[in-house]
Amino acid sequence: ENTYLCQIYNLTLLCTEDYIVEPQSVQFLVQHGFDFNKQYSQGIPYHKGNDKGNENQSQSVRTFFLELIRAKKPLVLHNGLIDLVFLYQCFYAHLPDSLGTFTTDLSEMFPAGIYDTKYASEFETRFVASYLEYAYKKCKRENHKLKDSSGQHLTIEFCNYPANMSVYIDYRHCSLEEENHSVGGGDKVPVCEKFSAYGWCPKGVKCPHSHNIDLIIDEDDKLCEKKRKKRKQKWRHQKNIGEPAKEQESSGKEVEAVQNGEEGPPQKRGCCEPPAATVLAEITPHCEDRPLEENTDMEAEVSSDTMCAAEKEKETHGLPSQGGTHRAGFDAFMTGYIMAYVWMLKNEKNTDAGAGPWLPDCHNKLYLSGKSVPLQIVKSLFSKSSKAHSQKMKVAWGS
Repeated sequence: ENTYLCQIYNLTLLCTEDYIVEPQSVQFLVQHGFDFNKQYSQGIPYHKGNDKGNENQSQSVRTFFLELIRAKKPLVLHNGLIDLVFLYQCFYAHLPDSLGTFTTDLSEMFPAGIYDTKYASEFETRFVASYLEYAYKKCKRENHKLKDSSGQHLTIEFCNYPANMSVYIDYRHCSLEEENHSVGGGDKVPVCEKFSAYGWCPKGVKCPHSHNIDLIIDEDDKLCEKKRKKRKQKWRHQKNIGEPAKEQESSGKEVEAVQNGEEGPPQKRGCCEPPAATVLAEITPHCEDRPLEENTDMEAEVSSDTMCAAEKEKETHGLPSQGGTHRAGFDAFMTGYIMAYVWMLKNEKNTDAGAGPWLPDCHNKLYLSGKSVPLQIVKSLFSKSSKAHSQKMKVAWGS
């Protein structure tokens, strides 16, 4: 029931139109193993905007994208608004003029729903942080605990590929943390508070503090446990000294309100989010190719004019000196793992999977940075679908 066969596909693409390349972005990609020689010599060509002629008969990225639409499967992304804008513009059609038209088109393109694991990590599992690698490793840890206690848990299986395919396959280490990762006592490097909160640090590899996700989760878990014990002691103290019942009841409601998510997602300790202008100036190294994720376990590594200054969020997934696993395919795997884990938790709480959307609480809800409410991917009563989209739907369904 909770066992998945996982296959990751990286498609190296090349935009046939002129685009701007930023040196910092290129350096970041090279540090994480991206092969620009391969991209420019073997990259699959694509163009932005509307179709040029009868492209539905060719073996192109656009044809492949139409196949994903025809599959009518849920689309799973992490912090996926910019991903969706990119996919639409580069493989589908010109972007609509209004947000309402855009969301209307998306709701028809993916009728099984669009799911954002960043939204799920903040508002469903309520992790202390929700950048991709943090959420993935947190899910993996919790799943390992469930397995050790013989509880319902997630299992991932991979294919055994023949030897003659080894040249096409790249492996990345993604197991649980090493047993000795926290050894070092007082000599261990302190955790970088900014990276701990957002998975992003303006100093990058020059930061003197640790960006180790396992250490960050260790510290968060210890802090949460300390706060839990403190609340428990306070409650016992109030009970022993005979605090007024009304005040105790009020305190209980406050705790319940937090648990029910009424006060929004949890906030990291003592980390102030930098101003938007600072973010745009400092995020340039993290403008990486974004994955195309589908719950059929098909992902595409997109390498083109996505290397822009205004990328989506202040997050990266590790540094070259500490893993170098920041690749579109690996990001897609982590995204899929988080979604599968969240679905398992929801299903365990007797959610009727046969009624309505696949995962109702996260259905068609895209995370918006700095907002307590998501962007709903729904067909607006005040917006019609775009003309280009209507034409593409006729191509997709042959009518």
